Amino acid sequence: MVHHEPRGNGTLPVDADEPSQLRRCAPTHDIVVIGASAGGVEALSTLFRDLPPEFPASLFVVLHMLPTGHSVLPAILGRIGALEVSAAKDGDAPERGHAYVAPPDHHLMLMDGRVRVTHGPRENGHRPAVDPLFRSAARAFDGRVIGVVLSGSLDDGTAGLGFVKSRGGIAVVQDPDDAQYPAMPLNAIENVDVDHITPVGQLAALLEELVVTEASEAAVVEISDRAAEEAPADPAGDDPGGIGLPAGTPSNIACPECGGVLWENETGRRSHFRCQVGHAYSPDSLVLEHSRSLEAALWAATRSLEERAELMRRIARRGRERAGMAQRYGARADAADQQAGVLKDAITQLRGNELQDVES
Repeated sequence: MVHHEPRGNGTLPVDADEPSQLRRCAPTHDIVVIGASAGGVEALSTLFRDLPPEFPASLFVVLHMLPTGHSVLPAILGRIGALEVSAAKDGDAPERGHAYVAPPDHHLMLMDGRVRVTHGPRENGHRPAVDPLFRSAARAFDGRVIGVVLSGSLDDGTAGLGFVKSRGGIAVVQDPDDAQYPAMPLNAIENVDVDHITPVGQLAALLEELVVTEASEAAVVEISDRAAEEAPADPAGDDPGGIGLPAGTPSNIACPECGGVLWENETGRRSHFRCQVGHAYSPDSLVLEHSRSLEAALWAATRSLEERAELMRRIARRGRERAGMAQRYGARADAADQQAGVLKDAITQLRGNELQDVES
């Protein structure tokens, strides 16, 4: 692998007023979008440690995190490496040699040449999610984008990486054998024609090589011909609701978050589900969220059965003078306890399956 010296000068990779045709024909891959989940802090730390301060591209990072509190990821990555790192702010103009990190409970997106930080619907059970970043970057910058999927559970980022690839960008995935949690890399490899699979220790050198290469003119022409036919709206770019009917066909499956009908759409090699509010799910994330909804329903039913058992016992105690009544209600209490036990066993099994899905 040939190593190229970085050629960055810290200038903006795109001007907000630059015509879209010029943005599409930009010569190099100067937009790098990165998605990670479990094990992602370690992978990102290794990458940022090795990147040079003059890195000639803008980087955008989504790491799954809890929606509350303040993220320390920008501080961690800023201390460990030479790049400038900050929490993304809505309206930021991207600069080369600068990394922008999604804040908690907000999607990070790229629209009209600027950073967007939105509170749009959760995707794959997350906000921030990887897919909206990849999708919006590919729409805004076409073949200039390099999409990178790092360590993580389930499959957020797979659909987005496929979209990056379809728009002429480059798809890069951490070697699953090198990832603490290989599911995200494995899903990307299985469903996207990935260009590069690499250990994270070699990722910085690979990106230095890729960012100075020219985007394919053929891909740009093909993308330009197709762009006029696309609907520009992206549900993650807006507040929940009011986005109209999703693409695809209605299923008989309810959205685990809002209860609305999920619409199924084929994206690449797999299905994708989205409700009218805008909550979106890959197959794996939908199974996980459905399991969580089912567990909540089972616990509610268990609580009701236990309350029923307690009610029957109280009636039985108060009807001690009537032997038949006490016996009848005591038997009903025992039956309710037995039914509650069956549900608890089902919950335990469901939790085991859910844990296996997350870890695999």
